[in-house]
Amino acid sequence: MGEQGLLRPRDFDGFEWGFVGVIAALACLGLLTLYSMGGGAGGSPWPMYWKQIIWLGVGSAAFLVMASLDYHALARWSYLLYGAGLVLLVVAMFFGQGVRGAQRWLALGPVRVQPSEFVKISLLLVLAFHYSSQTKPGWWIRVILPGLIVLPGFVLILKQPDLGTSLSLLSIYVTLLLVVGVKSRAFGVMVLSALMIFPFVWGGLWSSLHFYQQERILSFVNPQYDPGGHGYQGLQSRIAVGSGGLIGKGFYGGTQTQFQFLPEGHTDFIFAVFAEEWGFLGGVLLLGLFLALFLLGLEIATKAKDLLGALLAIGFVGMMAFNTVVNVGMTVGLAPIVGIPLPLLSYGGSTTIMTMAGLGLLFNVKRRRLMFLP
Repeated sequence: MGEQGLLRPRDFDGFEWGFVGVIAALACLGLLTLYSMGGGAGGSPWPMYWKQIIWLGVGSAAFLVMASLDYHALARWSYLLYGAGLVLLVVAMFFGQGVRGAQRWLALGPVRVQPSEFVKISLLLVLAFHYSSQTKPGWWIRVILPGLIVLPGFVLILKQPDLGTSLSLLSIYVTLLLVVGVKSRAFGVMVLSALMIFPFVWGGLWSSLHFYQQERILSFVNPQYDPGGHGYQGLQSRIAVGSGGLIGKGFYGGTQTQFQFLPEGHTDFIFAVFAEEWGFLGGVLLLGLFLALFLLGLEIATKAKDLLGALLAIGFVGMMAFNTVVNVGMTVGLAPIVGIPLPLLSYGGSTTIMTMAGLGLLFNVKRRRLMFLP
């Protein structure tokens, strides 16, 4: 492999072609699902379908850039990148565009950017760099200080409000914390402390949620709480998944989708659209592709040339697995609806580019293992 420049076809071995092939398969299934929601060239989802192709193109460029840069250099700049991301979150809070009561986007001409998505990558770089550069184990170094680093991003994103993305930040922190290891006594103290303070912080956390977020949680606890209101999405999603049966209703055959009973089918509930069309077997195939991607990512982590690379790989795999499990869980009624898109399938510019950039970082770790680089 060459040490500099973008990747070339001859730089790929069998493992890497498999890795890219799984990514391409998931992205194509997402495009196919978005296309099926429109019912033909004259349908309204066509612009959405083409936009997603553009986002995947931009994401592919981000993949190549992240795969070609030295992740050690990226890590050294991580605190600055994370700080810039926090500044953008503050700007979005006061000057961003609001959609359905959420103020998460910054307008760059005709394009809207969601800064919280890019904070994920910068936070991953910060935490991986922190843990890889510390030689002294201890409660402060491994638990408290990293938690304080996560806190401002978590709070700013929660205030947008975006509960799903804020939980994604926590998933990175928890994944890396478990990987670097916490002594059993320290872990016990941490769990016990969390349980003790939970009743006191729950009121503040609950009041910080918007009314529709509170209603979604109540609807999860009691599915019949508000079936015609805030429980409608979850109810229709479960109907769509169940109506797919074993083999599904076929391409364009999903009645919940084609008759527009299922809101947000192109974003948070795209798994329900896919499951209605391709059934239980199709859903198993889709989840199998995700599992293959996660296992390939874990293999990259276990064979990384250094601790920094291993932490970057395991942190991103942990976050992506968390997003996938929560998204599918809320689709089938096993988790509350918190607004987490399904990686590589859900429509969205910022989330698609962020996911592809993170996968490029994974590829970077694998590629650098075979180079004589610092």
